Amino acid sequence: MTLRIDITGMPPERLRFAVSPLAELTAMLHALAGTAHHPRFAAWALGVRGALRPELAERLQEAEFLWRSSRADFLLPARPKASLKEELDDVDRIDDAAYVLSALVTTCGSNRVHFGGASPLTDPTARERALDQAQARGAVQEAFAERLLSDTTAVRRRVRETLEECGEAFFDAAWSDVVGRLAADAQVKTDLREREGIGPALAAVSGAVTYSSPGEGGESIVVDKLQDNATSARTAGVTLIPSVFGSPHLVAVHAPGWRPVMQYPVAEPGALDHALSMEIIERRLQALAHPVRLRLVRTLARSPHTTGELAGAWRLTAPEVSRHLAVMRKAGLLVAERRGRYVYYSVDASVLTTLGTDLLSAVLR
Repeated sequence: MTLRIDITGMPPERLRFAVSPLAELTAMLHALAGTAHHPRFAAWALGVRGALRPELAERLQEAEFLWRSSRADFLLPARPKASLKEELDDVDRIDDAAYVLSALVTTCGSNRVHFGGASPLTDPTARERALDQAQARGAVQEAFAERLLSDTTAVRRRVRETLEECGEAFFDAAWSDVVGRLAADAQVKTDLREREGIGPALAAVSGAVTYSSPGEGGESIVVDKLQDNATSARTAGVTLIPSVFGSPHLVAVHAPGWRPVMQYPVAEPGALDHALSMEIIERRLQALAHPVRLRLVRTLARSPHTTGELAGAWRLTAPEVSRHLAVMRKAGLLVAERRGRYVYYSVDASVLTTLGTDLLSAVLR
């Protein structure tokens, strides 16, 4: 399951790394709405929620689906600016049809809104479908969709005012703490792109983002995401935005007519990025799910063994053991060490230790 962004012929400088106040505010709002995904920010979220004015807390509840799971496209700027005000000014310049569709996608549930080119603002059938899908998501979403389609201008103004009030309530203080780190990360990635090219720069973003070099299918950026999707950035380019509060999520917006944007988590100081693809996670879970392999793993966790020793211990043939060992080695669960004529296998304890964390991070990505 991947998002594939076609960048065939795209000049390297159009892979742009930039800092965005609006995108980071959106990440903070997501952390406030979904604290289970962000345990490291639990204390911060508790403090912020406790200090919110009741009216602002109510406003955030009204529109939290714009950032709770997926993100509305207009909240991740393709051309970031230096201040939240400038970025909100750019959002104001988006025409109503594009704004409404972006908001409805998140209100009704990502990838559930398809109107065949018709606008719910002007087409009664599309409008009815949007309201039905919003109703299926909940009463709050239905009420928001009705207001959005009945008085788009008022809703847009209210969303902007809410985001501005968040700036005064908690964002400005938090932003001053992280902006330097975000700018430094964006500069490091930009320098890497200029020195070594697109591939190494993408590799530094996350292990979940890879570069497919020119070939029969052309150049592309491949992102490990839940749905299989494809888009093109040959002319528009791609914007990559670092985030502190967005960790562990790797967010991508790529609706038709929008420049693809990715918001990626900045690694903790001194930490190594080892984001794994769902393919590797699945391979490791399958390797451990087999009862024979689980027995072998438990044996190897105690001390290194040869193939022959394992076969004798568990009354298996050497070829049977070899096949199981091959599966576990491919999953990265084992370490092999040659000692003279023999190869001893042992469990990579670090992989087993992090499997739970890796699995959670991959699922939440």
